[in-house]
Amino acid sequence: MEPLLCVDLGSTFTKAALVDGDTGDLLGTTSHPTTLATDVMDGVDACRAALAERHPEAVDAALLACSSAGGGLRIAVVGTEELVTAEAGRRVALSSGGTVAAVLSGGLGEHGVATLREARPDVVLLVGGTDGGNSEVLLADAASLAAAGWDGPVVVAGDVEAREEVGARLAAGGSAYLLSDNVLPRIGVLTPAPARRAVRELFLSHVIGGKGLSTRVDLASLVRGPTPDLVLTGVEVLAAVTGQDVVVVDVGGATTDVHSVVQLDPEEATLSREVVASSPVTRTVEGDLGMRWSAASTWDAATAAGLDPGFDRDQGVRRAEHPDLLPEGPDDVADDLALAGAAATLACRRHAGRARVVTGPDGRVVERSGTDLRRVGLLVGSGGVLRHAPPGQAEAVLARLVGTSPEGWQLPASPRVVVDRDYVLAAVGLLAESHAAAAGALARSLTAWESREG
Repeated sequence: MEPLLCVDLGSTFTKAALVDGDTGDLLGTTSHPTTLATDVMDGVDACRAALAERHPEAVDAALLACSSAGGGLRIAVVGTEELVTAEAGRRVALSSGGTVAAVLSGGLGEHGVATLREARPDVVLLVGGTDGGNSEVLLADAASLAAAGWDGPVVVAGDVEAREEVGARLAAGGSAYLLSDNVLPRIGVLTPAPARRAVRELFLSHVIGGKGLSTRVDLASLVRGPTPDLVLTGVEVLAAVTGQDVVVVDVGGATTDVHSVVQLDPEEATLSREVVASSPVTRTVEGDLGMRWSAASTWDAATAAGLDPGFDRDQGVRRAEHPDLLPEGPDDVADDLALAGAAATLACRRHAGRARVVTGPDGRVVERSGTDLRRVGLLVGSGGVLRHAPPGQAEAVLARLVGTSPEGWQLPASPRVVVDRDYVLAAVGLLAESHAAAAGALARSLTAWESREG
């Protein structure tokens, strides 16, 4: 046996899973409040000790970690055109595990740099121009950052023929940067993987260390990447081992994230009207939908969308004002589940978009927005409110996302519905690179109906 301790350093809780690195068997799980006030490793030690009481092998288990502690990863996108390169950069930023702090386009200048500073990004994703295209704005943006003395890390993922000059301009201003392949090498083609890897590298080398989360260890040497990025990797593994399209809805305290891996229809792709092509791997983050910090705005958004939130707005305000609130009885649990249902429904609608028939020069065509989830075979619910829900109630929340929508929402038609009660997707993502077979086995175990004891 090769025991591995897979840990997610969350903004509120540190979650740990002890996994057999040879077989992928889940040996145990536990969690502890994240110890930001002291040292995040204190929470990791508490998780290791709790697991060691039942599994002595946890004492010496190698540690694999991901992190969203201390605010996670904030990415600002700087592109040439709002609807082309900036939009491509925004999609890549989301798939990289970050919250998009700002999207700027059309040339930075002094005003743009000031806006960028107000956004307080951890990483800037600088894009612009197709390969061999017009790189004038890309080069000017690099010069603006250099002139402003921008000292934050920058990923350069624009016109490859200009990137060396872009790097030279950033270096002259003292910026840390990495050169990557273009996220939009040509119109209609989106290439997120190289920039996604570069963002992860800068997150590890500059962001984790800069947050001062631990004085005991070199945390950057332990953390593999931002939690949402590793979860999305876990979803990719899950889709591969089950051989079907997958969507994961993660209802959190501040945001509701939707991760999907779908096989694109080649025929529909040729009819696409998008300048930026759809990607089979997609993540969206809804900052106004959540269980605590965003509870009141969830009520507002549900009401505006014509949905019955199922809870009073004052209960949403109460949760927003007391984000550490834990349900104290059946009424609180019912309100939390109603809140989760509203957040999950709205987040999935925004991710999936609609299909509608429009008439143009070429006749009647179907125009789609978002990621078409109708053929998804597996719908997975995640987040504390769903993991800790009474039997059957989390599945009932997710059932609201299933079926044909008369409004045209491209939601899953007839998926299998499961809840990631043991929070294994982050662990799958952590294992994927170094222990691929174990990652696949652990992902496959998620589809078992029975909830395992940690």
